[in-house]
Amino acid sequence: MTAFAPSLDPSEVEKFSKMAAEWWNPKGKFGVLHVFNPVRLQFIKEQVTARLGRDPLERRPFAGLRFLDIGCGGGLLSEPMSRLGAAVTGVDPSEKNIKTASVHRDEMGLAIDYRVGTAEDLAAAGEDFDVILNMEVIEHVADPKAFTATCAAMLKPGGLMFVATINRTLKSFGLAIIGAEYVLGWLPKGTHQWEKFITPTELEGWLGENGLSVKEAHGVTYAPFSRQWRVSRDRDVNYMVVAQKG
Repeated sequence: MTAFAPSLDPSEVEKFSKMAAEWWNPKGKFGVLHVFNPVRLQFIKEQVTARLGRDPLERRPFAGLRFLDIGCGGGLLSEPMSRLGAAVTGVDPSEKNIKTASVHRDEMGLAIDYRVGTAEDLAAAGEDFDVILNMEVIEHVADPKAFTATCAAMLKPGGLMFVATINRTLKSFGLAIIGAEYVLGWLPKGTHQWEKFITPTELEGWLGENGLSVKEAHGVTYAPFSRQWRVSRDRDVNYMVVAQKG
């Protein structure tokens, strides 16, 4: 059996566990994710339908596909993926997060397989997926390079991995930490550590080492007047990529 290097950072798990009850409150501590979600969902739907031959006009275009939502938190991405027809497994190391996600899933009448655990647990069990969502997670793990390898090992040939994270630049320090956490109060102070941010070059290299090629990469910027996040060419702070295996 292949051994997968542990990437879990216990301090990060504790941090998010303390906020577990806030996941589904659009005005709570995860409010910024509720505003961010539409641009993430659009990117995922466009790329999956285009690259895996699905009809975007279908009500459930992801039917028959197995999705993994790593670091699923309260299920903000797992639920819409399920509604689009995917068979979704959501994994999170925080028992409190999984409990919050499970309660909300039951209230919505959805079928989502939530598990307390890590990517390494699933990989060691030989699980595989058509699509892996690695959204706003990689900058919180202890060993992002090993984490990327573990995720890649679970992806079926031709499968897609989505990664959303934050670039390590002076601009991101000013906007994602000073601005978002200390000035605007979008996120609790200490949510992010600048030195754990990941450059697009680093991420693309780790993906390439594990047989994945980046197909699309976009920046995501905030438009204050419309209060909306938008896809852009500016990857200095937030960015998203989709990579395909094989």
